[in-house]
Amino acid sequence: MAIDRKQLPESAEVLQQMVLDLIAQLESEQACREKTENLLRQLLAARSGRGSERLSEDQLALFETEWEAQTAAAESPTENDNKEDDPPAAPGDSPQGNPRGRRPIPGHLKRERIVHDLAESEKHCKACDKDLRQIGEEVSERYEYIPAQMLVIEDVCIKYACGCTVTTATKPPQPIEKSTAGASLLTQVIVAKFADHLPLNRQEKMFRRFGVELPRQTLCGWMGQVAELLDPLYERAKRFVLASKVVQTDDTPVKVLDPSLPKTRTGRIWPYVGDAAHLAVVYDYTPTRERDGPEKFLQGYQGFLQADAYGAYDQFFTQPGRGMVEVGCWAHARRHFYDAKETDQARMGGALAAIAQLYRVEKLARERGISGEARRILREQGARPVLEELHAYLLRIREQVLPKSPAGQAVAYALKNWTALTRYCEDGDLEIDNNAAERSLRGIAVGRNNWTFFGSDNGGKTAAVLRTFVASCERVKIDPWAWFRDVLARIASHPVNQLNDLLPHRWAPVNK
Repeated sequence: MAIDRKQLPESAEVLQQMVLDLIAQLESEQACREKTENLLRQLLAARSGRGSERLSEDQLALFETEWEAQTAAAESPTENDNKEDDPPAAPGDSPQGNPRGRRPIPGHLKRERIVHDLAESEKHCKACDKDLRQIGEEVSERYEYIPAQMLVIEDVCIKYACGCTVTTATKPPQPIEKSTAGASLLTQVIVAKFADHLPLNRQEKMFRRFGVELPRQTLCGWMGQVAELLDPLYERAKRFVLASKVVQTDDTPVKVLDPSLPKTRTGRIWPYVGDAAHLAVVYDYTPTRERDGPEKFLQGYQGFLQADAYGAYDQFFTQPGRGMVEVGCWAHARRHFYDAKETDQARMGGALAAIAQLYRVEKLARERGISGEARRILREQGARPVLEELHAYLLRIREQVLPKSPAGQAVAYALKNWTALTRYCEDGDLEIDNNAAERSLRGIAVGRNNWTFFGSDNGGKTAAVLRTFVASCERVKIDPWAWFRDVLARIASHPVNQLNDLLPHRWAPVNK
């Protein structure tokens, strides 16, 4: 409502109410402006390719100085002092030096020896008129690349007959019966797309260079059939992950074609990462981000679930009968403080410094190679006092920041999820964040920049199944190409009651 400066009311109460209304309006406009400026900074950073949340050592040292001064003013310092340890291992806070110099060529590669000798005329010394004798050799190595090749295998089944019958030899079952694609070709298509992020249209061009026409529609159909073939193994991988004490999860959007819409719609890929005793990653695809997706996947699971504070998970933890316990993620909490740093560096810097100290404790545990109860004790001694100071600090500054500002939202996020965020100190088998789940989404994030979208919901399900085995192979450090090549050649005739032996963490190739 516009205010007429020439006809201001004389009532003090009315004037006071007008002042309060103007203050509220200013706060709202300021919060909106800060939100817009923060969004603009994020968009500019994304456009310039700067995605790291790294803090310089000087900036982190300044934040820690401010943090120590603020906590010292509020209460006496704790006995926890890890300054003699290495710098904090918060995400991106301390740059790691990259190894320099040429690395040795791996010894397992096939070598071809080419000897370079002097010409016969050069083996005689003109100065002393004597023949040169060999005293040794100098060896240097270089890489050479042999291009791949397409090979046609002819399966010849010999036929025999007698006076009453005809008998024909049988060939081994193929991954896709009556298809021209063998196990190695299917493996190449799958690994190229879901491990190396090559979309099918690029693979189509690559095969054309071999003189072979394989339309992308054909390649897509093959992948769907392979995913259907591997579905029983996928279900066993799912059961294996859900046997974990701790499961980490996250989600990321993917574009999906829909003939009924003028543009693509948004689907979701959810990774579920098993704990240290269950080294596997299982992906799930859902057409929407509604709770039904994780609800169906996690049905029957009892244990710790570590994720961000997405509201769809809330009901999982409010039902005691489900036996599911929430574990928060400090990487997500830290990101809120980092994003608000530009608008409120003084207050957000203190929180970032405290979180860096929490990650310093985690780095110390890794360096000592401890886990379980030993790690829990270390956290109680090193991280718990910092958490208590940080909690008191957030309660103090909560009244000093606007609720809808980036700083206010960062503080509110941490305080609202404080119980889940501090639960990792109660059990040494829990992690401080769910970065393992975030890392498992990198392949999807890089891939969708190349293949752009899924052709349908069925395509999303196919991608989830195939990406599950690529990521699980990578987690147990085996070659996805070798696994797919071996398993696709065997699974059609493999006993159903022994399918677990084909899971990546138990797999052993027939011919080593």
